[in-house]
Amino acid sequence: MADPPPRGPLALWQAPDPFLLDAGASGELLVARIRLLLTLIVLAIPVQSLLSEPGFREHFVGVAATLSAVAFAALLLWLVRRELYRPWLGFLTSSLDVTIVSATLGVYLLLGEPHIAVNSRVVYQAYFLALGATCLRYDTRITILATGLAVAQYGTIVLLAAAGRDLNDPAAWAPFRYGMFSWADQLSRLIMLGAAGVLSTAVVWRIARLRHLSVVDRLTGLPNRGYLDARFAAEVARALRHQRPLAMAMVDVDHFKRFNDGFGHAAGDVGLKVVTATIRRALRSSDIVARYGGEEFVVVLPETSTGAAMEKLEAIRLAIANTIIPLPRQTTAVTLTVSAGVAVLGADGEDMHTLLDRADERLFRAKNAGRNRVVGPDDAPTPVGVMGRGRLGTRDG
Repeated sequence: MADPPPRGPLALWQAPDPFLLDAGASGELLVARIRLLLTLIVLAIPVQSLLSEPGFREHFVGVAATLSAVAFAALLLWLVRRELYRPWLGFLTSSLDVTIVSATLGVYLLLGEPHIAVNSRVVYQAYFLALGATCLRYDTRITILATGLAVAQYGTIVLLAAAGRDLNDPAAWAPFRYGMFSWADQLSRLIMLGAAGVLSTAVVWRIARLRHLSVVDRLTGLPNRGYLDARFAAEVARALRHQRPLAMAMVDVDHFKRFNDGFGHAAGDVGLKVVTATIRRALRSSDIVARYGGEEFVVVLPETSTGAAMEKLEAIRLAIANTIIPLPRQTTAVTLTVSAGVAVLGADGEDMHTLLDRADERLFRAKNAGRNRVVGPDDAPTPVGVMGRGRLGTRDG
């Protein structure tokens, strides 16, 4: 079951909620597009400066650095669009975004223009764009890392710019176009970078909590139907693109209405939680299970053949049938059973809705055949396994 995002300072460095991983992947694509657009826009600034003041070397540096950033942004967009995204890519691209800004400022140090490096009004602002973009990865660790890098790298640039110069002597800065070096100004810049990082981290943290509330069923802790629709469609598209097997199943608790009427709705909630926990224990981390509605669940099994899916669902059916529901003030053993219909990508269709329809048809066949069984493609209903002990109760239908 999915737990709510952890609390406390140390929780900020924990992996994001699994429900945010797909959002992070789409966020990385959005960042890649925005990165390319912004670098193209920023390119106009040094180009305009070069045209208006062609004699200044820093303008040539600005154009060259920005062109490099445009090329880099185009490369990252190409990689992400080819679905080469991995969870670690957000760390890499965020770190590179910050480092590109620092490297651009560092070029001025190498060219003997240290005061430009610590007083740039254009390049320095790009730090805030890089930190703001980390919010779209939905991972507080990425935001914290990028903020730390920005503060450390810019702090290093400040120290290198000040090294070997009498900061109180105006003549030391006479060759440069800007005013006196000020530790107070540089400290305020570092504080602003840190503050921007704290704000970005808070935004990501809040997004994580709201995202969790929007996609998770509060009773079972499973993803809801809205999340399933998006994730299932993505898995189908991925399996078709890479010619990989994919199976899915609709699972329904048998006679659940009778169970509720006999033991009460509180007992029904306990029963659904037990069924949920049993299903989750039988699945891999790459599998998906969601509450489809009422006492119905949908299980998506990527990289799973028909035979393997039937075996998995049969194991789940047996496990649920043999799990006692812990109801208070009950002296007899109470259990539930489930029925399931299995569909596979390709033989049963090539889109999410068709697969759901075929699985639902087979679930209906399983119920008509006596319930507590799994029906798969072109298969007769499986033999009834271990029946539940004591009173059985599940919703009719």
